[in-house]
Amino acid sequence: MQFMREKYNKDYKPNSRETIRRQTLHQFEQARIANRNPDDPSRPTNSGKNCYAISDEALKVLKTFGTRSFAKERSQFIRRMGSLREAYKRTRTSKEVPLVLPNGKTFRLSPGEHNQLQAAVIEQMGPRFSPGAQVLYVGDTASKHLVLDKGGLKKAGVPINLHDKLPDVVLFWKSKNWLFLIEAVTSHGPVSEKRHAELESMLANSPVGRVYVTAFMTRAEFRKYAGEIAWETEVWIAENPGHMIHFNGEKFLGPYDGGAQ
Repeated sequence: MQFMREKYNKDYKPNSRETIRRQTLHQFEQARIANRNPDDPSRPTNSGKNCYAISDEALKVLKTFGTRSFAKERSQFIRRMGSLREAYKRTRTSKEVPLVLPNGKTFRLSPGEHNQLQAAVIEQMGPRFSPGAQVLYVGDTASKHLVLDKGGLKKAGVPINLHDKLPDVVLFWKSKNWLFLIEAVTSHGPVSEKRHAELESMLANSPVGRVYVTAFMTRAEFRKYAGEIAWETEVWIAENPGHMIHFNGEKFLGPYDGGAQ
């Protein structure tokens, strides 16, 4: 950042990694000058280990700078840029997480365990415990909001202007008039007492019943957060997809006070 400030008169604010990624490094990727996470292309976008390295093709050109062959190498690189970009795109796409919605529509989530868990929630948990439920919202670490059904959220009484505060996945089960609010936990963020209270406050005017679920990939991950999970909520674990863990209450899998029963 200091180098860019001194040499290019570009002054980025501290803690502005996202700005640099979107306004500078993304363009370097597109131009095939840089590769993102060449050591691990499956690394999640929001990982603190994200890194960039000059591409082999661009490095080959730059090594000839100051020699007679530089102009030729540069021209060849520019001519090949389209094919290089397509090859890189195919590599990145192969690492993405496929997601198939109940209506058959297919999306591709950015790489990472969190998005793998979100896909499992929709493809495995949903059909088992809310068959035919409509997917109203799915977050994504790269594109922020992969699925955002504004009309469906509005009908369910979910304030659309507050969608940044929504859980990772929101499903609506029309036959029961239930809204499933699901947190997919790989590093933080179960439905704790605090989180439960926040969501209840946000959805105070919602006319539908609300079912809160914390999803984990494994039982080992669940054990790490078991003490934080709110009562009268559910836990689903991807490695045992046919089971749901119920945290107390007089009934299993259903809304409590605050929504339609």
